Amino acid sequence: MNAQQRELRELYQDTDERTEPFDPLTLSGEGCVLLAAEEGGKLLACGALKRWDRDSAEVKRMYTVPGARGCGLGRALLHELIARGRAAGYRRLVLETGDQQAAALALYERAGFRRIPNFGYYEGMDNSLCYELPLQDT
Repeated sequence: MNAQQRELRELYQDTDERTEPFDPLTLSGEGCVLLAAEEGGKLLACGALKRWDRDSAEVKRMYTVPGARGCGLGRALLHELIARGRAAGYRRLVLETGDQQAAALALYERAGFRRIPNFGYYEGMDNSLCYELPLQDT
């Protein structure tokens, strides 16, 4: 997680240490999922679902290390998180990403996520973009 935060601070030229609080224990509760891809004991990519309520979960901490980008790991993890969200009975997934993260924006939009007004912690943050994916049976 530290590498992700360092990369985001550099990308946004942000010297403010304020970030959304991250407590791994909040990802270990009922309805939460933490996924990772590793090779040879090295973490390559990760992502999580954090339960909001009975109907909703937030995609959190999507990250692929720079040397593993372009291999489809982020896409595979996101698709698995979507599948796990459906299996858990969530009606929708939401997420936040930054406006300078073109690869992330493309990934989420290709997966069917659509822009929504900024929510919760992200309200009023100019660089934040929030998305939603309805999980209806088709």
